[in-house]
Amino acid sequence: MLFETLSVARDFGRIHEISSILIKYGFGDMVSRLGVASIVESAGHALKWKEVEDLTKIEPAVRVRKALEEMGPTFVKLGQILATRADLFPPEWITEFKKLQDQVQTVPYEELAAQVEEDLGARPEEIFAEFCTEPLAAASISQVHKALLQNGDSVVVKIRRPGIRSVVEADLRLLASLADIAEREIKALQRYHPKEIAHQFTLSMRRELDLATECRNAERMMVNFKNDPYIVIPKIYWQWTCERINVQEYIDGIHGYDLEAIDEAGLNRRLLATRGAEAVLKMILKHGFFHADPHPGNCFFLDNNRIAFIDFGMVGRLSESRRDQVLNLLRGFVDQDTQPVVKVLLQWSSSSISPQERDSLVLDVENFIDQYHDIPLKELNITDLLNNLTTLLRDHQLNLPSDLTLLLKAAITLEGLGRQLDPEFNLVEVATPLMTQIFWSRYSPDALLKKGKNNFFALAELLIDLPKDLHQLMESMRHGAVGVKIDINKPSWISKELDRIINRLSISLVTSALIVGSSIVATTEDGSSSVIGFLGFIGAFIGGIWLLLSIWRSG
Repeated sequence: MLFETLSVARDFGRIHEISSILIKYGFGDMVSRLGVASIVESAGHALKWKEVEDLTKIEPAVRVRKALEEMGPTFVKLGQILATRADLFPPEWITEFKKLQDQVQTVPYEELAAQVEEDLGARPEEIFAEFCTEPLAAASISQVHKALLQNGDSVVVKIRRPGIRSVVEADLRLLASLADIAEREIKALQRYHPKEIAHQFTLSMRRELDLATECRNAERMMVNFKNDPYIVIPKIYWQWTCERINVQEYIDGIHGYDLEAIDEAGLNRRLLATRGAEAVLKMILKHGFFHADPHPGNCFFLDNNRIAFIDFGMVGRLSESRRDQVLNLLRGFVDQDTQPVVKVLLQWSSSSISPQERDSLVLDVENFIDQYHDIPLKELNITDLLNNLTTLLRDHQLNLPSDLTLLLKAAITLEGLGRQLDPEFNLVEVATPLMTQIFWSRYSPDALLKKGKNNFFALAELLIDLPKDLHQLMESMRHGAVGVKIDINKPSWISKELDRIINRLSISLVTSALIVGSSIVATTEDGSSSVIGFLGFIGAFIGGIWLLLSIWRSG
């Protein structure tokens, strides 16, 4: 039960709040399964589900979306992530999840003042020449204030909301329990590994709570783009940066949403879309470290068609092997080659499939690729393509690795930004040259030499450890620690037949014992013994009749 895994004293207030929202939107059964319904009721709070319209008139997807909105920032961000998982949810659910937005009120500076002074080590007016107490922007985890340093540099001061960590941590513990229950009790969800999804989401949220981590991400991104004059990453002022506050360079540019201002400044919207897409694709395919939320609010456009990215609280990471798989998938799609696409999809899925299921998957992938064969690149919608691909996976009960969730989110957000700037923007058209360049770079002399060197060292290490490993194996065999396990899946009818045989043998033994025992008892002169013997003979007779009938019925 939930209260066996969570600290009731610590999380009760938040659990009660979330439980009330779930009951309000018709998820009382879930609350009961968590073991909190009776406690919520005993707290004396009236259930609020009657405040909304008749739940029978609201689709389940809409109810879930409304519940996530009311439950706060952790669940809103979870819903935003789930909006990219078309392999988990049907289209109507994805549509509802996409409606989730961070809608938060700003925190009055008076409530932040003590925390800010503690984190800066002095009052803001002692550090900054100017400090604006009115927030420049607000999000679910933090809000931003503009300031001016003593040397004249314009900066932004990002301040974490007071008490937000305890709320988020309570939410994450609850999500972990929900995922554990789902994976343990709902077999249909086991192949999606809800515990792993919850774990990855927990890691992402905790990184986002640490404002110093955001700055480390920004500096890493700055190093990756140090030779690109068109990509700007804000400078970090580390002397005033910690977990709850950071100070970054103020970017004086045109907001990504302001298309009119972009045109008035004489910027080239098509060029901006292309450069922005190329930058994010390099992050994904080349660096393996990417901005996971490149929406217009996190982009500013500067003179000379430069682009500044801000807010690196949510980033994605891809290993080299995962990037190779993504490249092989894209190459297979572009080259109309089914086999590499199927191979990658099966590598991504943790479940095995039969030869018949594989043939069916190959056929569906061929049809999937063929439907985009004659579509011009400028008419190809990457969002629809990804949604159709993940729907195909769902139909075949395959699932994407959890570390690709943010990649899908970034790709879909990126195409939305590109089409907003340029209606004819096409992500595939921009990605193809870069993808080809990176693909061939894997076979360059330097890359092959590096791989050969790594393989040589791995082989050398294996040969060096071989005598030790063989010695350990022989010792284990000598002490009987090595065995062979044979697992034979016997048909169920064998078990049933064995049960019948054992039952007959048991009845036979009991019947024989009754006959022998009754015969001995019946020979005594005691009257009561004669009665007992007679009863024993009756029991033996009944057992014998049952045994004969059982043998006769079985043929």
